[in-house]
Amino acid sequence: MTVQSIVDDAGAVFSAPGDPTVTAALGAFLRRLDSAPRLLGFGEPMHGEESFLQLRNQMFRFLVEHEGYRSIALESSCLKGILVDSFVRGADRLPLDDVMEHGFSHGFGESPANRDLILWMAEYNRRREPDEQLRFFGFDGPIEMTSADSPRQALTFLDTYLRTHLDDQDLPCTPDRISALIGDDDRWSNPAVAMDPTQAVGATPGAVELRLIADDLMTLLASQAPRLVAEGTRDELWEAELHGRVAARLLSYHAGMAENSPRRIARLLGIRDTLMADNLSALVQREADRGPTFVFAHNGHLLKGETHWDLAGLHLHWWCAGAHLGVRLGDAYAVIGGAVGQAPGHSIGQPPPDTVEGRLFAVGESCLVPAAPVARRTGDVEKRADPSDNSTYFPLEPAGLGELDAILFLRHIDAAGT
Repeated sequence: MTVQSIVDDAGAVFSAPGDPTVTAALGAFLRRLDSAPRLLGFGEPMHGEESFLQLRNQMFRFLVEHEGYRSIALESSCLKGILVDSFVRGADRLPLDDVMEHGFSHGFGESPANRDLILWMAEYNRRREPDEQLRFFGFDGPIEMTSADSPRQALTFLDTYLRTHLDDQDLPCTPDRISALIGDDDRWSNPAVAMDPTQAVGATPGAVELRLIADDLMTLLASQAPRLVAEGTRDELWEAELHGRVAARLLSYHAGMAENSPRRIARLLGIRDTLMADNLSALVQREADRGPTFVFAHNGHLLKGETHWDLAGLHLHWWCAGAHLGVRLGDAYAVIGGAVGQAPGHSIGQPPPDTVEGRLFAVGESCLVPAAPVARRTGDVEKRADPSDNSTYFPLEPAGLGELDAILFLRHIDAAGT
């Protein structure tokens, strides 16, 4: 069986984002699954390419209108995402420009496709009752490539929430103690720490005490959950749990930044992906009565196995969020990996014929195809190694195709993103 015959038998070809064949193929893919996923992932092979975001928007609209999806989660700060969710539900009257600037991390608020997504969700929600409205979530931590936020926002939110409902003597310390231990926020987010772990604060006595405080606060939150729900709402408790998760993982991340070992970077990447998985697991539980969730991120966060990255002479590998989700959710998690053939705007030329992308390129059109038969047909190919000037570009791993349920392949992306 050739790749062409796999496409003919179980896949579909399409011309470009917007082609209705894409959503028809997505519906057919979902019907072939043994069970309907509670969490459906769509990965992009690189950041900074609008074509994949346009496809994501098209797919999400279809999932909302035909498959009962009511939420979307993006690889962006889970704390910043609260602002976006408030906007799309009509609860926040900030100008859209402010929401795009302050509601996304990693510079993703500058994306026209992300703006289109938010506008469409807000318009959809204007015609719906609150229980039927679409929800927006970020699921990444407040972490950038070379820095991570201070734990102040997350810890202060959790402490304030508990203090609103419980007696002060029930809490492990005063707000002033938390603030004093955190100190200057800038010392936590110092980008120089990325190259010099001796400048990190995550292993200082104050940071160690903050980790204990965060643990005590989360234990108190869990033990008092019935009372907290009775006195407030489940949404308020969920948001407090979110801030508590972030505080705990963020402090672990800062502790990892203070390490000076060959495994330092991989450990940090693993902590970040674990937080991603924790946030997505909580989303699945939260949305269980409303419908499935669509999640969009880099392939490296969503595949069901280890992520591998060759960086500055180091071969890094860690268990990504999708690997954790595969263990936790089983068949309730499915993922479509994105791939690209030729993208001159990212200095990606025509793929070598002895690669997975090369075999898909030979089909002659873009396509959505199940991954398992492609993996069986392309077991003898090499990983694509031609260069790109986009440092976030990861080609498909031939040995890792079994960690995807399907592949969405864009054959050609010109400089304008089509």
